[in-house]
Amino acid sequence: MKSGRPHAPLTPWVFLAPYLAGFTLFFAWPLVRSLVLATEQTYGPKVTVYVGLLNFRSILGDPMFWTAVGNTALFTACSLLVQVPVALGLALLLNRPDIRGRRFFRLAFFSPSIVGLAFVAIIFGLLLEKRTGLVNTSLHTLLPAWDPDFPWRENYVMISLVGSTLWLSAGFYMVYFLAALQNVPRELLDAASIDGAGSWQRFRHVTLPEIRPVLNIIVLLVITGSFQLFELPYVLYNDTYGSGPENRALTVVTYLYRTGFHSGDLGYASAIGWVLTLFLVGFALVHRHLTRREET
Repeated sequence: MKSGRPHAPLTPWVFLAPYLAGFTLFFAWPLVRSLVLATEQTYGPKVTVYVGLLNFRSILGDPMFWTAVGNTALFTACSLLVQVPVALGLALLLNRPDIRGRRFFRLAFFSPSIVGLAFVAIIFGLLLEKRTGLVNTSLHTLLPAWDPDFPWRENYVMISLVGSTLWLSAGFYMVYFLAALQNVPRELLDAASIDGAGSWQRFRHVTLPEIRPVLNIIVLLVITGSFQLFELPYVLYNDTYGSGPENRALTVVTYLYRTGFHSGDLGYASAIGWVLTLFLVGFALVHRHLTRREET
């Protein structure tokens, strides 16, 4: 007896077709094309010359690229040392049942994370403006001897970037820590307290081991996100194409953008993108291996 549904094996592919088309069009093909483009040198949108691995060899001797790597690594280290402790501290504070208005403060600290980096850059650009910025005008009002033209953005490039990112991301990571803290078994904390453990000992020997998986995820998110930083320096230092004074705000992605769309060498920019991709993939694999070793 013949089946009443002769085309049943094709049914799943009909439903998968939109996803496969989008995946091929917006991910697979651009990925392959960028790999091919990384082996070419471009002169405008239509003139290309095959150069093989020359772009990758040029990166190794490019001082501007290593300046961008150094700035990005410094920003990443500062973000780790500032964002993670601040987010964890906020979570520990707002996880206490004796704090009034906890829900309001949680919302207040989390709400900046719903805006984009470009919007944050505009806000902090206005705050740190020389004469009309809120920081200089407030300091000049409190301290009349204060110079209202003090260049905060120009003199404190990394502090401006890290402070802007902290305001945006601390509340976001705080929510992760709050979820982890609320899953710490109360029995373990009570047992440690009965044994005479103080607040620091309970945190170090009970709370921290319990939230370590979430901490590992946050560290991974901070590092990978920091190495992809683009919008914030580009908007905050738009007068120098995001590189800042003396290239102190130049990041890897900003340099990639400047190379591809201002210099016009899309091949070299693609090579920079692949170097960054391989680094992030390699870091993620190493991080996964280390976290698995901790769990075992």
